Amino acid sequence: MNILILGGGGREHALAWAAMQNPKCDRLIVAPGNAGIAQIADCAALDIEDRSAVAAFVEENAIDFVIIGPEAPLAAGVADRLRDGGILVFGPSEAAARLEASKAFTKEICDAAGAPTAAWARFTDADAARAHIRANGAPIVVKADGLAAGKGVIVAETVDQALAAVDDMFGGEFGTAGAEVVIEEFMAGEEASFFVLCDGETVLPIGTAQDHKRVGEGDTGPNTGGMGAYSPAPVLTDEIAQRALDRIVRPTVAEMARRGTPYQGVLYAGLMIRDGEPRLVEYNVRFGDPEAQVLMMRLGAQALDLMHATAEGRLADMRVNWADDHAMTVVLAARGYPGAYEKGDEIGGLADLPETSSEMMFHAGTTERGGKVLAAGGRVLNATARGATLAQARDRAYALATAVDWPGGFHRDDIGWRALPDRG
Repeated sequence: MNILILGGGGREHALAWAAMQNPKCDRLIVAPGNAGIAQIADCAALDIEDRSAVAAFVEENAIDFVIIGPEAPLAAGVADRLRDGGILVFGPSEAAARLEASKAFTKEICDAAGAPTAAWARFTDADAARAHIRANGAPIVVKADGLAAGKGVIVAETVDQALAAVDDMFGGEFGTAGAEVVIEEFMAGEEASFFVLCDGETVLPIGTAQDHKRVGEGDTGPNTGGMGAYSPAPVLTDEIAQRALDRIVRPTVAEMARRGTPYQGVLYAGLMIRDGEPRLVEYNVRFGDPEAQVLMMRLGAQALDLMHATAEGRLADMRVNWADDHAMTVVLAARGYPGAYEKGDEIGGLADLPETSSEMMFHAGTTERGGKVLAAGGRVLNATARGATLAQARDRAYALATAVDWPGGFHRDDIGWRALPDRG
């Protein structure tokens, strides 16, 4: 089949890599793609949030199946437009994508479904938000209601930090995403990611992972889009995952169906786990980045079959065949990220890296010019590897990361530290 993947980051490179392992993939186009994706697929310049442009491109290129990577085109209703045109698509409708596009909507769904999550309140007025913070104290969590590229969540350790976050959000730091603010109870525990596929009725778990959001080692410093991840997440035992499925995910999917907005696609539940009990931190309506990289590395060719079955409503007939293995990805970012950073410096050594079913350097923010690969974003590369143990996966991933010749980049040296505290 002819496949189109929308997106151009590390997640989409991993999705493209997995799709290319499957013999059912005859032609693969990724829009807009990046320098790494261009080595394995055709790349196309396309405004992926323009529903009409995407639909026209699909028709012109005889596309059979569309996989939507990022959240923005989902929130823009691209999946709806494609389905209206009879195109098979992996990704939720605009209405269902509100599970990520609106923090307040997610909280309402959780309340209706009885899914355990943090106590919360919403505000459209800064003075009321400040009064709520002063009344409840810190630590406390301040969230921009809308999409903010994974950066609109402030875990404030002091009241002053929380008040500053409110000022920033209502002051326009996150654009229209901060026009409404959700303030939540701080939940202590260990955070992990739980991924399921949904076809509107059937829910199929496909894996767990643990991300590293903070820029600094030991999980210090400001939040980022993610500095690394590993899979599976030891804290999400089979028993805890089953509780999350029964108490959080399935009730959510049932509530969405009850409202006439059935969920179809991947549903990513960020969970906080304490004393064996999971509570929902947030939902995302797409694969996480960099979690997708470790999941795709472990799933391989079957990932395409699973996504295709999701789009066709055949999940009840599917099973996930997991190898007893582990995967880790280490993000190489531009110095200065998540603040100001430089673009355009050359990255060397990439041509000498192994590209196997166990070791891949997925590109995120890269471009090609004159035969050279240049940095073109904050998070630029994802050194990803599998191993029989997490320690083996770690060693292989770091071997990839350190083989890159890029003075303008940096990476955390402790990805996996919760599960592998021996790394020095």
